[in-house]
Amino acid sequence: MVTSPELDRSAILRESAAAGRHLARICFKTGPPTHTGVELEWTVHDAADPVRPVDPTRLRAALGRHSPVTLDPASPSEPLRHGGMVTLEPGGQLEISTPPRTSTAALIRATEADIAQVTDLLATAGLILGRSGIDPHRRPRPVLETPRYRAMRGAFDRRGPAGRTMMYSTAGLQVCLDAGEPDQVADRWATAHAVGPPLLAAFASAARHAGRRTGWASARMATWLAIDPARTRPVWAPDHADEDPTAAWIRYVLAAPLLCRRRGGSDWTAPAGVTFADWLDGALPEPPTTDDLDYHVSTLFPPVRPRGYLELRYLDAQPDRDWRLPLAVLSALFHDPGTLRGAYAIAAPVAHRWSAAARHGLADPALAAAAAALLDLALTTLPRLDLPAGTHDDIERGVRGRLAAAAQRGDDR
Repeated sequence: MVTSPELDRSAILRESAAAGRHLARICFKTGPPTHTGVELEWTVHDAADPVRPVDPTRLRAALGRHSPVTLDPASPSEPLRHGGMVTLEPGGQLEISTPPRTSTAALIRATEADIAQVTDLLATAGLILGRSGIDPHRRPRPVLETPRYRAMRGAFDRRGPAGRTMMYSTAGLQVCLDAGEPDQVADRWATAHAVGPPLLAAFASAARHAGRRTGWASARMATWLAIDPARTRPVWAPDHADEDPTAAWIRYVLAAPLLCRRRGGSDWTAPAGVTFADWLDGALPEPPTTDDLDYHVSTLFPPVRPRGYLELRYLDAQPDRDWRLPLAVLSALFHDPGTLRGAYAIAAPVAHRWSAAARHGLADPALAAAAAALLDLALTTLPRLDLPAGTHDDIERGVRGRLAAAAQRGDDR
């Protein structure tokens, strides 16, 4: 990823224009699109009894010096051997965030090694990683408590139970792609969104939660869609396809309500309904700073989030080594401008169908047809990723399996 330059994180903001200028400097860092990263989440389970709750003490003993400070404030939070950082979500879900790599092959190799290390660490405590995008065995329950998580829970509870399900039970797969050169940003931004619904349908893995079928192909995405549209709806939409990405993101950020407000002590509760724009207009006693704005951005969860690079957040966690499949598909679709345009043309007619993708997955014929066409396009570009022969063959077989399922559903149309 292209990194951000040093910025004054403590500058006071008193007007929306200044906040917009700050966001514009950091949201899309342009340059050659050469890097790819991945962030993998899993629910964590007792190996003998996956329904049994896993407590913080057990996780801390397993992760040792790799424990995040939210789990152990005294931990050095050492990276894994290949650079991945371990963090934990509030329900105890484990996440590995990898450093970006300039080749998909190098990214897969390093990530597999870090996953193997974490798997071995967990095994010493009788723990294993989950295989789906939502906990199929347990009801939502907190494992970690921090001021941020308490404030989030309170804000989400005002809208219903979906927030707790998201916080404590879901696990996603995030692919991170460079924004590209200035003349590429709009196309890459639009395509990252447009392919979301069909790829969500193709890789949905979250149909069961807490011991029952949910009626959703991706109950994980269903919870995100139900939390708070002001912070989880897509920034880009087909009916505003020509809108400048930076302007759209600035408007989205400023219009979103505060999820929490950092202060001394354990109570970070934010006033209900106060947006960041309201804060700039004097709704709170002290004006915000650029650091407050950056933190506010970290509480926004659209399917594609600009963080200098593009963070694609819409995929469910995958079983075993299948996380490589959507990573390879997206790397292939974004490999060159021609393939990118082809992917957009395929996906544009269903680009708005997030809810249908979460509900029906490949049972929706239009989404299945688009998914099949995207997977087929990715297979034509897969050889250009220069993957080792064994890895290429494994991924090709996996993608062809998803393609066959999508094509079968698409034929039903």
